Amino acid sequence: MDPVIVVGAGPVGLALALALARQEVPCVLLDEGPGKDEPRPARTVMLREDTAALMERLTGVPLAWAGLRPAVWRSMRRKQVVHEITYDDARPAPLHIAQHVLTGVLRAALARERLVKVAVDSRLDSLEQEPSGVTAHTRGPGGTWWRGSYLVGCDGPRSTVRKLQDIRFPGRTAVERYAVAALRTEFPWDGETLLHRMPPWRTTGPSAGEISARPLPEGVWRLDWLLPPGKELVTPELLLTHVRETLAGWNHGETPPYELLDTGVHTVHHRLARRWRADRVFLAGDAAHLLGSLGTHGLDEGLRDVDNLAWKLALAWHHGPHEALLDSYQAERRAIVSGRLRAADQVLPLLRGGGGLRSYVPGAARGHDALLTDGHLGRGALGAPGTYADSPLAPGRLEGEVPVGTPPGAAVTDVRVTAEDGTFVRLRDRLGRGALLVVLIAPGTGVWERRHWMSAGIMPRLAAAVSALPHPAELLVAESYPGAAAHTVLLVRPDGHLVTALGGVRPADLYAAAEAVVGGPTETRAKAKTEAEAGAATG
Repeated sequence: MDPVIVVGAGPVGLALALALARQEVPCVLLDEGPGKDEPRPARTVMLREDTAALMERLTGVPLAWAGLRPAVWRSMRRKQVVHEITYDDARPAPLHIAQHVLTGVLRAALARERLVKVAVDSRLDSLEQEPSGVTAHTRGPGGTWWRGSYLVGCDGPRSTVRKLQDIRFPGRTAVERYAVAALRTEFPWDGETLLHRMPPWRTTGPSAGEISARPLPEGVWRLDWLLPPGKELVTPELLLTHVRETLAGWNHGETPPYELLDTGVHTVHHRLARRWRADRVFLAGDAAHLLGSLGTHGLDEGLRDVDNLAWKLALAWHHGPHEALLDSYQAERRAIVSGRLRAADQVLPLLRGGGGLRSYVPGAARGHDALLTDGHLGRGALGAPGTYADSPLAPGRLEGEVPVGTPPGAAVTDVRVTAEDGTFVRLRDRLGRGALLVVLIAPGTGVWERRHWMSAGIMPRLAAAVSALPHPAELLVAESYPGAAAHTVLLVRPDGHLVTALGGVRPADLYAAAEAVVGGPTETRAKAKTEAEAGAATG
């Protein structure tokens, strides 16, 4: 079968190619650039816990050396601390990393991947679809035709793929603008993130609103200044004034020595593609959506697109078309991003509209600070990772379903599990391999060798039920899981979202849930289901 064509070699395109290769799907990655990225210290990204773990899982490289996780989040208004949060294991800090460093790690992993061909200096200029595949043409030093089974446009805000498919991209332009600088200096705090609203030394002009400072390794900081609405030109002189004024304000009037490394202007747009799938062509990342105001970060959502789409494309590539499964990518991911955009658009007028409700509602300013903090910290409607509770892949109500600490459709908690070979691993480490995960909650098993409990109790019956599922599944055992009683059985998607939790071994329910999550029944699966139920009855 022809490879999957991935257009665009930013973090999303690189990650998708890796995710597909990890599931034995060959890819062609079309990179319009030279195959390396220009170092830009002021162009950084924040990765939440789930997306940072995805990057480490795909690359096999711990990213702690490449970025920095702040110890404290602090939000101030004028001279007052409004929120202060200390990160710990229960509340993991996001990873702040330069984008060129992240793409460098991804490119290095791809260079070791036999199933991915990277075509540099290859800019897409046309594509054609037919029932059996996609044909794409690139221009460059050697114009080439490429044949693929599917094609995914990860080619950014001005996506050629989106335009060639005539997919509309409505939304709002220049929702927010920031002046950005990366510099090496010392602050009174070390390794902490600061969001400062209405700093006291900025008493005039509309740009007195907001400054953020985020640490990077080796004493480097990224500073962002919210600019007033409009198209005011950010000159080097204006940016230097911002730098000196801010450093002096945070250092009791004295400007400490600093080394300015990079500058820029970051403009936030809010846009959402009408369609994310056109037959065998898909959109992901900035080609499908643009968001990022109020502290939210678009790359997180782009990487979640990758996690959602990769296992579905892999299943279709290996086992033939699964239309309901492929359609679910748009249904699940577009709903999440649409909700994030809607929440941001509702909050923006309150936070950026001058007096607004603050003129009428006592304490509204503090509430606005809390909303902004949610966006920066990845909480609430503005920032929390979405759940697929209303997914077309949801199995519906099952007789044996029981509640646990994770609602159906949400990402599972990363607990320690025992793998089939008897080793202890993290649950998150087993994701992204294309298989469903079946997790039995069995207190006490951690102190026994696997050979003692694999043949005891309910394990033989559960193992038989797992082997009869309509899609490959891995059986894992956990000592505990939040909110789960002993003998609870969790069914987890390959991207780490909970399908259902069942009270005990219920082969028919487990089969029905697995069947739903891979796109519904087929004639072959219906026969397998009958055989599974018969085997469970005699097991």
